[in-house]
Amino acid sequence: MRLVLAAGDVTLALDPEGHILDVAANRQDFPGCDSWIGQHFDATVTVESRSKVKDMLHTEHGDASNRWRQINHTSSAGDIPVRYLMIRLDGSRQLIAVGRDMRNAVVLQQRLLQAQQSLERDYMRLRQIETRYRLLFDLSSEPVLLVEADSQRIQEANPAAHAVLEARPGSLVGSKLSGLVSRGSRDALIAYLGAVLTTSEVSPLTVELERARQELTISATGFRQLGGRYLLVRLSTGHARNTEGAATLLDIVERMPDAFVVANSDMRIIAANIAFLELARAASLDQIRGRPLGEFVGRPGIDLDLIEGQLTKYGLARNVSTVVRARDSELEEPVELSAVRTSGDNPCYGFAIREIGRRLRDLPPTPLDLPRSVEQLTELVGRASLKEIVRESTDLIERLCIEAALAYTSDNRASAAEILGLSRQSLYSKLHRYGLGNLVGESE
Repeated sequence: MRLVLAAGDVTLALDPEGHILDVAANRQDFPGCDSWIGQHFDATVTVESRSKVKDMLHTEHGDASNRWRQINHTSSAGDIPVRYLMIRLDGSRQLIAVGRDMRNAVVLQQRLLQAQQSLERDYMRLRQIETRYRLLFDLSSEPVLLVEADSQRIQEANPAAHAVLEARPGSLVGSKLSGLVSRGSRDALIAYLGAVLTTSEVSPLTVELERARQELTISATGFRQLGGRYLLVRLSTGHARNTEGAATLLDIVERMPDAFVVANSDMRIIAANIAFLELARAASLDQIRGRPLGEFVGRPGIDLDLIEGQLTKYGLARNVSTVVRARDSELEEPVELSAVRTSGDNPCYGFAIREIGRRLRDLPPTPLDLPRSVEQLTELVGRASLKEIVRESTDLIERLCIEAALAYTSDNRASAAEILGLSRQSLYSKLHRYGLGNLVGESE
């Protein structure tokens, strides 16, 4: 009996009906166990454990179903898990329930379960990261290789790398990177791959491919994984660099402060940057795409026809003074325009437009600078209306006559006024207007 008592952390003596006759246990580990005496066994356990108690009480000695069962006792400190084995004493109807405290085991089980759940979460997270990495790796337009550093064998290659190296899908894995380049480039490649493992300040290397006989720029980065050394190798061709440069140029044109617009052979807008949209007062390119450029640039029927003729003859036009109108508006803004025409049967036109209205408004007032010759007057054709040109020519003739009269009279203003049939006051007014004569000296 002492052996039975020593076999467990708690031992219960029960009558055939299951009432507890005696309890042998550590009172600190099982607080309130003395109150179990006289109670039925199932009254001291949780509701979920009562069916197990019933099965244990009906177990006969030597029955194959006689096995350890976990029971949870109720207590003021919480449930106490105990693993019981029911024993029927020989020659007696008395039952002995030998129990082992399972609290430490439960704590270990909970820790094991938490560790397992944490591992499962980490595994799922790693799977998600791997899936995202694989998707990014496969869909990337940049050719990328993962190379084992010591053997220089390719571990992974994305579809873009297979396309650049003109290899069948999946055929690059396992092959040596140095075998893909020409013999003349292999020594330089081996030295380059060794250098990137020791420093990050290594310029990209240009090599020649073995098959395609085209140049390829290699940029590698070394890293460690699971005790091994690997290289992340990026490949680029001249076409890729040109594409990148073109994209940069387009981005700069889009952001430049001067307006830029492209028109087709019919002088209809096909592209424009933000600055031109602001000049045209358009919310987006879709609002003006396909519309005639003449609705926005130049005086109707004059400027664009002249510019187009010059572009057809010379291929370009520089610093042409004209105007720009906002969409559905008659207000004109003075601008300076330069244009170019592409070659081919279906040419396009590019126009760089700069606002000069603010610059003209900011200039200090200066004396009128009239044309000095007929050639200068004719140069105004296309830049000013006929009415403005006639007014300019009238002013030119008037100034030339005053200068001739002053020269004829040796700068005698009274005689000059008499020759011209003007009063002195009218002559002085015109002298002020044209900035002729030493009027400041006279006033002094």
